[in-house]
Amino acid sequence: MRNWLTCALFLINATWAVAQTTGRVPRMPDGKPNLNGIWQAMNTANWDLQTHGPTEASVVAMGAQGLTPPGIGVVEGDAIPYLPAAAKKKEENFANRLALDPETKCYLPGVPRATYMPYPFQIVQSPQAIVIAYEYAGAVRNINMGKPTESPTDSWMGWSNGHWEGDTLVVDVAGFNDQTWFDRSGNFHSDALHVVERYTPIHADAIRYEATIEDKGVFSRPWKISMPLYRHLEKNYQLMELKCAEMTEELLYGHLRKQPRSAK
Repeated sequence: MRNWLTCALFLINATWAVAQTTGRVPRMPDGKPNLNGIWQAMNTANWDLQTHGPTEASVVAMGAQGLTPPGIGVVEGDAIPYLPAAAKKKEENFANRLALDPETKCYLPGVPRATYMPYPFQIVQSPQAIVIAYEYAGAVRNINMGKPTESPTDSWMGWSNGHWEGDTLVVDVAGFNDQTWFDRSGNFHSDALHVVERYTPIHADAIRYEATIEDKGVFSRPWKISMPLYRHLEKNYQLMELKCAEMTEELLYGHLRKQPRSAK
């Protein structure tokens, strides 16, 4: 069994190595890589950025539907360098994750989490501008490709300034609030979060995504995540409308509902 698994892993790695060197990357009229399309991460990072095994549902009645699937981590070194006080808060977040995770309340996911949620997103690119639209909660990012500008206010998705370094789209994101998490395991940040994303096409239908994360009030040093993103190739594929806010109204505002008067 072990020999079979070793051979299988070798073949998978060999196939991935070939895929990285084949498939001509499409180009825009200005020669830059053409990233237009609908993309999706195929991993379990939204449950936990680090390597993890399966975990039972937070609500027992959900059974297998609410379990956390096992997954290989996407963090470089598989360790997030929390400061001591922040590490304690992360543990508290995990213990109360169902109630505290912003995803439960349909809040905008933030960056980089929007990239690896289990939903597709679309990149719309021109030589002058790049827009990323996410299926989850209708989140949208406008990436400024001109002279860098500063955020007028803190926000869920931050403020994105982009430029090209060769074939790599580099996006510098700041101006966050402190209301988003990195995953369902309680990994969090403050409003000092600074993220630098790198989108590098490695195949006509695959992008290597990297994000370097810095937050001096929470982490002892910058740290990085990386993963491939895959283009959807289904015929007529498109983003669907996911208005999750209306599905959380009872959770968020049910306690404010006026009680009906008793019948006289």
